[in-house]
Amino acid sequence: MSTEPCSSTSRHVGRSTSFPTGRRTRSRPGIEIICRDRATFFAEGATRGAPQALQVADRWHLWHNLGEAAEKYVYRHRCCLRPTPAQPEQPQEEAEPTASSPWPTGHRFAERTRAKHATIHALLAAGHSKRSVARQLGMTLNTILRFSRATTPEEMFTGQWQSRATRLDDYKPYLDQRWQEGCTNAWKLWEEIKEQGYPRGYASVRDYVSRTLRGKPQPVGPRPPSARAVTRWILTHPDALPESDRIQLKAALANCPELTALAEHVRSFAHMLTHLHGDQLPEWIEAASATTELPSLRHFAQHLLRDPDAVTAGLTLPWNSGVVEGHVNRIKMLKRQMFGRAGFELLRKRVLLYA
Repeated sequence: MSTEPCSSTSRHVGRSTSFPTGRRTRSRPGIEIICRDRATFFAEGATRGAPQALQVADRWHLWHNLGEAAEKYVYRHRCCLRPTPAQPEQPQEEAEPTASSPWPTGHRFAERTRAKHATIHALLAAGHSKRSVARQLGMTLNTILRFSRATTPEEMFTGQWQSRATRLDDYKPYLDQRWQEGCTNAWKLWEEIKEQGYPRGYASVRDYVSRTLRGKPQPVGPRPPSARAVTRWILTHPDALPESDRIQLKAALANCPELTALAEHVRSFAHMLTHLHGDQLPEWIEAASATTELPSLRHFAQHLLRDPDAVTAGLTLPWNSGVVEGHVNRIKMLKRQMFGRAGFELLRKRVLLYA
């Protein structure tokens, strides 16, 4: 079913054909029930158009909003999704640190300096004087003297190009952590630190990833599940999960008590929704609002209080807008199939033909 709510009309259930809220609805006082999502303008339009009708919040939209809140929280705890590596029985001997150049291979300043150093030392070894080398290479004598005194090209990597502070320095520990967690997409990393306040563009993050992080080893082991996959497992009935997904979900919940609490709240809401126990809604809202460690779930619970009557009716009465949502999803599918292929007349015929 489509996840995009209809923005122009609300869905109604009544004795006659459904109509948009407003003047046309006021001319039909026989409408008894209006099934809608929880958008404010839908509620206002239903109240103006049919004040005598009972408004019912659609259960699919309630479940969809809960899923969005759950996914936000799972994403915040994505570090808990990686299984804990097994500790080796015997500690491994620490390898001797290898001397690393302050400039990695591939940096144009470093490569140019290495090339000049090799050329100057080769000419000096061949018997040329320093003044002769300066004339041949078009350099000043002082430059030749500095290169001749440097036994390795790394000794020339000094000055303004080395250890210069950048805006990215404060975010490098986070980038290193995310790299170890398995996120190797530079654009994704840039979007994450941008949400944390990084003021610069994507190029700096791309350069840091390609020059520094690409050379770092990643942890060996299976790739952790994504936040969306874990959210889907939490929102699925345990009996409907495949055995492999059930095992991965159990391992993820074992690593994070907060995710375990989130799963318990989601399942209790699912039981209330599927069995139409709307009388339990106040207790669930109170329990979810008391969880300070689950901010997104607390926000969802408090948002339900803005429309308590319609939500309670949606969790109690059998009415829903599933049939209308199915038609909306079908029309959107036809519209996307026909985009750029034909005109409105053919689109209209297909909509009427498959009605």
